[in-house]
Amino acid sequence: MADNTLETLISRLRRFPDVEAANLQAWDATDKLLLDTAAGLLGPGSMPAVVGDRYGALTLGALTLESVSAAGAGAENHPVRVHQDLITGERALRHNAEALGITGGFEQLPLGAALLAGASVVLLQLPKSLAELEEIADAVARHAAPGVVLLAGGRVKHMSRGMNAVLERYFGTVQPQLARQKSRILLASGPRPATGAPPFPVIELNAELGLTVCARGAVFAGTGLDIGTRFLLDFLPRMPHARHAIDLGCGTGILAAMYARSNPDARVTATDQSAAAVDSAFATARANGLQDRIDVLQDDALSSLPQGSADLVLLNPPFHLGAAVHAGAGIKMIHAAGRVLAPGGELWTVFNSHLHYRPALERLIGPTREVGRNPKFTVTASTRKTAGA
Repeated sequence: MADNTLETLISRLRRFPDVEAANLQAWDATDKLLLDTAAGLLGPGSMPAVVGDRYGALTLGALTLESVSAAGAGAENHPVRVHQDLITGERALRHNAEALGITGGFEQLPLGAALLAGASVVLLQLPKSLAELEEIADAVARHAAPGVVLLAGGRVKHMSRGMNAVLERYFGTVQPQLARQKSRILLASGPRPATGAPPFPVIELNAELGLTVCARGAVFAGTGLDIGTRFLLDFLPRMPHARHAIDLGCGTGILAAMYARSNPDARVTATDQSAAAVDSAFATARANGLQDRIDVLQDDALSSLPQGSADLVLLNPPFHLGAAVHAGAGIKMIHAAGRVLAPGGELWTVFNSHLHYRPALERLIGPTREVGRNPKFTVTASTRKTAGA
């Protein structure tokens, strides 16, 4: 009965409010494999935790499995505790639960002790970066129950031996399981005792910028300066002086910090979907004495900022949605910038030239000029149309 219930549940999930398209879905074979593997571990008295659930498949699936098991044993099940780095994932989980008539049974928590204390089973969708995996593995080993079993699953094509090596630093036993439908699980147990402080955030001085950069494991490029941001910063002296500037998709907050440093009268908002990015950007602002001039906000496409409230938006949009190359996330961010820019305000964008964002910039913002181009990237400046234009 649980198998049929899970199939029905998963088939009804949506990605909303994240980008939706015919070639994008709210679950994958790894979700199913993780739930099937966890079915024998989620018995009465188990303490489940979920990390990296994208749209709710793992959380709602684990809740279903636990409820079936507890009902059969006449026991009461524990809430499923879940950490999702992206605010779109958090909102999608709540939307999907509501659509399925599920009114409780899970708690959304930051990565740390509140999420993992006493956890006996942890389900993890393997992240793309080894740094993010290391931060998660350290947290599980540090805070979960001594007998915890970590089920870390991913698509085989995105897995590497480096993932095994990271887990082996934090667990005594790491056992790769048989692959199914091009997904595989690494089963880790026997957490090693924590020694010293947690490895994240990493704090490093970027000598090129003269800026101290702070990064949690999940942040793109870590404490480094990605090449798109570096190219956009070349044009910092030519950017307008704004009363309110926004670093949209801020990552570690390098753009926000550099703009604030160059424009002492500006108020800067650094915003990102990622909790790890927001935490990193706040730490970067504080490390450089800019915390009084940079507001840091976790948000989805500027949804909480008023229309026409900014004079300048800086954007280095992603070209991936999860593991898929897709321009939808960038288009969504351009549309959001158009909403929050005041008439005459400007959006400065750096993007991989092959993505051809220029038509969307013209349509959603207004007149767009090319500011610079190198063999890989294009930088444009788009001016928000005035009312009636």
